[in-house]
Amino acid sequence: MNKIKLLCGKISLVKIFSILFILLGIGCISSATFNILSQPNYSVKTTNRSYSLPKAIPSKLIYAVYPVYPVECDIIGSLIIPALNQKLPIVEGTSDNDLKKGVGHFSQSVLPGEKDNCVLSGHRDTVFSKIGNLKVRDQLIVKTSAGIFTYEVNGTRIVHEDDKTVIVPTSKAILTLTTCYPFNFIGNAPNRYIVSASLIKRVRKSVV
Repeated sequence: MNKIKLLCGKISLVKIFSILFILLGIGCISSATFNILSQPNYSVKTTNRSYSLPKAIPSKLIYAVYPVYPVECDIIGSLIIPALNQKLPIVEGTSDNDLKKGVGHFSQSVLPGEKDNCVLSGHRDTVFSKIGNLKVRDQLIVKTSAGIFTYEVNGTRIVHEDDKTVIVPTSKAILTLTTCYPFNFIGNAPNRYIVSASLIKRVRKSVV
């Protein structure tokens, strides 16, 4: 009988301690919850700072979009070269017939204003007879149906006529002008004179 009472006493103590432990846990949880809810809005501000979108980079350009691409012989715009006091029509294509009408756009390159390498070609004795006078930082302005695009000359070079680096793709919007070289060469010139320029400004909508 005494053993039964002793056993019952132990069970009662276990229950009491269990209840006290549960109550203590509930109290701790309630206290923590109250502290969180009673905090000012500092945590919200911190969260906003952590996940806020980065600010737009001012120099980042939105490139041109052409809903309809031109076909060969189309007049797609004009090339303005202030340093040479020239305004030249840009024709889609670089065949002899195309180049008789103005500056030819190499159809396998992107159109003016688009991201990548836009290549324009012209005869050294007509439209591009003066491009040897262009200097670094001179501007080239291209007007098309997609907008007005201003490029800045960043360099010139002379390459062999078979050099394909002139038309390689790039990660930025650039404009490449190419013509035969030497300028006063009689017959088929062996080299090409290259003017490279980077897009620095764009304005949507244009009157060609």
